[in-house]
Amino acid sequence: MMGPRQEAQAALFYEFSLEDHVPQAHLLRSIDRFVDLSGIRTHLAEFYSHTGRPSVDPELLIRMLLVGYCFGIRSERRLCEEVHLNLAYRWFCRLDLNDRVPDHSTFSKNLHGRFRESELLRHLFETTVTRCIAEGLVSGQRMAIDASLIEADANKQNSTPKEEWDATTIDPMDAPRAVREYLDTLDEAAFGAASNVQPKFTSHSDPASQWTAARKGPAFFSYSDNYLIDTDYGVIVDVEATRSIRQAEVGSTKTMLRRVKDRFDLHPERLIADTAYGTGPMLGWLVERKIAPHIPVFDKSSRSDGTWTRADFEWDAENDQYICPEGHALKQFRRNYSDPNRGPTGKGTARYRALKLTCQACPSKAKCCPNADARKITREEHEDARQVARDIAKTRQYEISMKLRKKVEMLFAHLKRILGLGRLRLRGPCGANDEFLLAATAQNLRKLAKIFPAPQQTRKA
Repeated sequence: MMGPRQEAQAALFYEFSLEDHVPQAHLLRSIDRFVDLSGIRTHLAEFYSHTGRPSVDPELLIRMLLVGYCFGIRSERRLCEEVHLNLAYRWFCRLDLNDRVPDHSTFSKNLHGRFRESELLRHLFETTVTRCIAEGLVSGQRMAIDASLIEADANKQNSTPKEEWDATTIDPMDAPRAVREYLDTLDEAAFGAASNVQPKFTSHSDPASQWTAARKGPAFFSYSDNYLIDTDYGVIVDVEATRSIRQAEVGSTKTMLRRVKDRFDLHPERLIADTAYGTGPMLGWLVERKIAPHIPVFDKSSRSDGTWTRADFEWDAENDQYICPEGHALKQFRRNYSDPNRGPTGKGTARYRALKLTCQACPSKAKCCPNADARKITREEHEDARQVARDIAKTRQYEISMKLRKKVEMLFAHLKRILGLGRLRLRGPCGANDEFLLAATAQNLRKLAKIFPAPQQTRKA
């Protein structure tokens, strides 16, 4: 038969436990086991005043931010509402049913203030990486690097063409925070100093963002989120925000490799990346540090007219010359110079030439240099490192590395689809860096929770 109508009845006393109402298989239970915030107060001690009203617990703010980034809650106002209503969120944030949730404005004051000044978010991220290393998820032998475009909080309607933009006319005293950060990063390799080429448009609200059409669609303002991962389990070991140009993204690789060496004593045997990182200087930098570059070579020496390319010529390092398929030598210098300044410098691009008489009499001239009197070949400073990368590309290990590189792309897909980081909320280089650090921290915590889930406990009858 039909049961009685359910009606809410008020009671004078309730016995309620958050612990009993959070499912044992909830993701936050597994994540909570790996969140170590014991050192936050010590880390922030010098950034708080000794007088005045007590502040909101910084550990509570960090836990709420982790909830927001782990579950794709992009709005801080909505995050406060969700923590207020969701019992699992309250349990993770150590809030009882009667505890008030902080106001959303508290996040802005702390993110732009003491959290940024103390580099707390970098400290939080590195603490998570340390835990991943302790759990055996990071060996440091094989690492992969890549970058992904994240749309900035800027639009073309509030921008200036490069012909009219002049940063010297900006008064830092009256400029917004994002503009002041832009002025402070003009000499940094990841932003202003990465390239002398000015973007087509510069945003007024976030001038450090890059106007780009790299997605082969409508152009937009963006930042590049650079990930350095360990390919064993896809753990992010470092993250860096840069302008969305190749020079800045490649330059961030050196910064991150140096940092993981200093912070975690990790020095990879190989680095895996795509062709954008296969430039001569980058390959030379890696080879010099005994890091095997599993990277396709960025090479424009190929020809489209069917004639012999540089790859068809054999390099004779002992005699500093190229040997053509017909057995003739192409040399850079054919006599000794008494003045050392006129001889080879070992820097820049060297030109190797064959003798005109030899080429004119050669039966393969039509395949070699049909439109020139003699064949010329250029050799860059880091050509030896390029050859190292070409030799690696012929191995079985290189094929495996190209498959492992997809782990970085999967992390970026997860970042945008699951965590919802398709567009930034914070402006300026520091704002982009803060969001990227929090997102990478959330991804590592979710990785730990997936591999080491919380043990299931049977409920008592």
